[in-house]
Amino acid sequence: MSSPPTLSRAIITRLRTVSDAISGASEAQLVPQTRLSGPIPWVIAIMVLLTVVAAAGGLALTNLAGQASADLSGGITVQVVSASPEERARQANDALAALREAPGVTAVRLVPAAEVDALIEPWLGTASDDADALPIPALIDARLDGAVSEARLAELRARLARVAPKARVDAQAGWLEPVFGAIEALGWLALALVGLLAVTTSAAVLLAARTALNSHRDTIEVVHMLGGTDRQIARIFQRSIAIDAAAGGLLGLALALTVILALGRRFAALGSGLVGGAGLGWSDWALLAAVPVAVVALATLTARLAVLRALRQIL
Repeated sequence: MSSPPTLSRAIITRLRTVSDAISGASEAQLVPQTRLSGPIPWVIAIMVLLTVVAAAGGLALTNLAGQASADLSGGITVQVVSASPEERARQANDALAALREAPGVTAVRLVPAAEVDALIEPWLGTASDDADALPIPALIDARLDGAVSEARLAELRARLARVAPKARVDAQAGWLEPVFGAIEALGWLALALVGLLAVTTSAAVLLAARTALNSHRDTIEVVHMLGGTDRQIARIFQRSIAIDAAAGGLLGLALALTVILALGRRFAALGSGLVGGAGLGWSDWALLAAVPVAVVALATLTARLAVLRALRQIL
């Protein structure tokens, strides 16, 4: 029996391919693609690159704030300011003795004059007549056995006021409160960027899935007439998107790791103790490595839901 005139040889061949796809023998043939030829792998690679870099920045800032807070917790600094070098030295020694006898003080150290000079050198330069004329304070570094509270500071100030009226007691963490606030704000910004990139990735996958669905609409209608279900069709599309997302995710992760390591070497060259606390631990690297996996899962789920919803509307 001859084929109906409305069916060309190409359509008959396509129907055979669709029949094989429905039976599960070759579902991928329904949506033929060449890997890395479309925009989705490159879009996913860019999104993963930006997400990993933003997440690494947020984790580094969190580690920096935690390390700095731990280092400064319980630390106090005593400044003895006096125009007379002899009076300054006497009150510094008296304050040092009083702190050693104070309860809750675990360590006390009079900062050598050479260290003080090194601290002020970036602002005042090397020793000169003008620098020598400035009343450089004597500094005492002390550690308490717990967190520094206002009550403990008031107690120490009262104790030192009796022996060193020129002494000023400050919590070391108090000096960096504005810095900690800025770091916390940057951390929230990094988290917001990660969320925004996740939404953008979903939107890109949604657009790609709907475009692919519209381009194969005639074939999908034939599949439905032959008994194919929406779930079978959605599985074909989501598999294609998952493979593209995995390829793009690996590429984006490789590029992101290159950027992170290059930036890490740049910051390490600064030699700053504060910046040194911004390193990434093993758990942080594991979290960054999980980003492409999460992106593939998100892209697959988005493609499946988008295709199922579109099929209910157009068929």
